[in-house]
Amino acid sequence: MTYRSYGLLAVGFAAFLATRPLVAHHEISAKFDDKKPMTLRGTVTKVDWANPHVHLFMNVTSGNSIANWAVELESPIDLGRAGWNRDSAKVGDQLTVQGIAARNGSRQVWANSVVATVGNKRLFEGATTPKPAANAANGPTPRWPDNQPRLGPPPGQTGYWGAPTQASLMQAGANVAVNVNGLLKNIADVDKVAPFQRWARDLYELRQRNLLRDDPMFQFCMPPGGPRQYQLPYGVQFNEDRDRKRIFLFIGSGNRNYRIIYTDGRAQQGQLRGDADNPLYYGRAVGKWEGDTLVVDTKGFNEKFWFSNGGLPHTDQLHLVERYTRTDLNTLRYEVTVDDPGAYTKTWTSTWNLKWIAGEELPVYYCQDNRP
Repeated sequence: MTYRSYGLLAVGFAAFLATRPLVAHHEISAKFDDKKPMTLRGTVTKVDWANPHVHLFMNVTSGNSIANWAVELESPIDLGRAGWNRDSAKVGDQLTVQGIAARNGSRQVWANSVVATVGNKRLFEGATTPKPAANAANGPTPRWPDNQPRLGPPPGQTGYWGAPTQASLMQAGANVAVNVNGLLKNIADVDKVAPFQRWARDLYELRQRNLLRDDPMFQFCMPPGGPRQYQLPYGVQFNEDRDRKRIFLFIGSGNRNYRIIYTDGRAQQGQLRGDADNPLYYGRAVGKWEGDTLVVDTKGFNEKFWFSNGGLPHTDQLHLVERYTRTDLNTLRYEVTVDDPGAYTKTWTSTWNLKWIAGEELPVYYCQDNRP
């Protein structure tokens, strides 16, 4: 079924989607209701230190009965950056948790604060404040011996690209506020985001009103194709295989997928293993250098993923032209032109920067670690 067809059926699916369990790293407001604060006091029975969110399980006494509750926290990566580890809370610890209740009435709570009963030690409060990402002293763009810019680290160093300056894809000139997951701060801004065809606009609004809970990357671990890979929290890493004229792009979020950009001048069609009629999550990418900018042309996408945070629709006609320019050691400028005559009324562009995270490898994140 194409997304055009899906758009016509979207309203019929709304109630179904609203009742489905959430998996993987989700928009918090889709699962928890900030209008329902609650406090739990109990004893830790299990620490589930797994992606995408850590859970503490607690026995909580109410009257003459005891119930086991799941307390949800940030991801292991974010907690680790903030100084936590899997032993910060242990089985048997008595805790007081303040947070917000699950929308579906289940025994789950999103923690805003966690305090140890003994000693009143505050273990966690609000969103974690991770240490600032490592950042090398700025300098010129690192280059290969032939003067072509390096997209990866200088010789003998490590690092990756992260901390995007834009969390969602929107057309140039749009002044639209979104959160880190691409959820609009004001639903009335829908029409500013992109030059939608009507069905695509309505489907985008439905996904927004549904609080992004039907995101296939989080529901089914689908890869983050298209510009989305440059909007996610755990970055990307380029590995340039110059001998074979190809670039591996490793993706830190989603499910640690990778894509290949070929720079050998091959035709933009099915590759050697005979996938000419098989649309892909990352499409077929061919690139070439124009001065200091890598220009990548990609077609052949399937419709099974969201190509941006926030749920912008696309069809199998999606055609992307991406431009990567490393303006200095610490800055990668990313510009994308979106051409999808099945979903939009015209081509449009968007641009943002990524920051060089020096001295670190991509965070270890696997979607399948998750529990509902």
